[in-house]
Amino acid sequence: MDHPKPTTVSSTRTLHQLTCIVPVYNEAKNLPQFIPQLIAECAKFAQKLDIIVIDDGSRDDTVMVLKQLQKEYALKVLVFSRNFGKEAALTAGLSHVDPHSDAAILIDADFQHPLACIETFIAEWQQGYDMVYGVRLHRKDRPVFLRMLSTFFYKLIDRITPIEIPHDAGDFRLLDRDVISALNQLTERERFMKGLYAWVGFSKKAIDYLPEERLQGQSSWGLKKLIELAITGITSFSNLPLRMWSIIGAVISSLSLFYALLIILDTLLNGVDLPGYATITVAITFLGGIQLLSIGILGEYIARIFTEVKQRPPYIISRILTSDPSK
Repeated sequence: MDHPKPTTVSSTRTLHQLTCIVPVYNEAKNLPQFIPQLIAECAKFAQKLDIIVIDDGSRDDTVMVLKQLQKEYALKVLVFSRNFGKEAALTAGLSHVDPHSDAAILIDADFQHPLACIETFIAEWQQGYDMVYGVRLHRKDRPVFLRMLSTFFYKLIDRITPIEIPHDAGDFRLLDRDVISALNQLTERERFMKGLYAWVGFSKKAIDYLPEERLQGQSSWGLKKLIELAITGITSFSNLPLRMWSIIGAVISSLSLFYALLIILDTLLNGVDLPGYATITVAITFLGGIQLLSIGILGEYIARIFTEVKQRPPYIISRILTSDPSK
């Protein structure tokens, strides 16, 4: 659901300076076409344009291609020391936005995010919305199984978290300067950016779009990464799994006490019967499984506490490459 426009914001915002944040991983084949088109599109709306490209430990010639592009275009390139993940790349890009920039656009370099949407994003921002985000009309680029898991995840997180995370809304969005400042105040290491966008609040506007075909290469988002991201999202924004197992434990304990009373009553009335080995085996197996599952969920939260208390940075930048083609 879109938030209403704040009445305190003028509907005549002027975009003096715009920043584009582009996280890349093995995008050497896409960048030579993407960067010129992105600059040409954004230059229509901003008096000054900054392009921040974050190389997330690419294994191809992405960095070399960016160096070549810097001879013609003013790019700021942050090169990670290894692959830290897209959430870390977005975090790095947001932290390097010029304080004078009015807004930032987060966009992928694979052409699946339509450049034509940028005009709509900026128009809605000028009308007073602090965050304008794209919502996919379909996800046919993913297998049916992954689409079903994604739908289940969003329905689940809607029920167990107090925040509203839009379904099928990715990182393709425009953020106002105030939103960027708010996100930069969040210091957790395990980051679920879609949840953080929702958590900081501000007025929002959804824009539907049809994802385009990926120009070159393949997506690095497989089942493993998606499951890890889903677990991060659930454990970062809800403690319901912990409470749920407390309730389950209380119910099982109550049932066990009731069953013990029945056994005592039956023994007093009918005497001692032969022990039921099958019943004992099933009970032990069931309770053992419940205990291991609850310990596993508890372990997920403890692991994230362990990650946070170590206070390691979410990423390490090995090099910062800047260019000024005008010289």
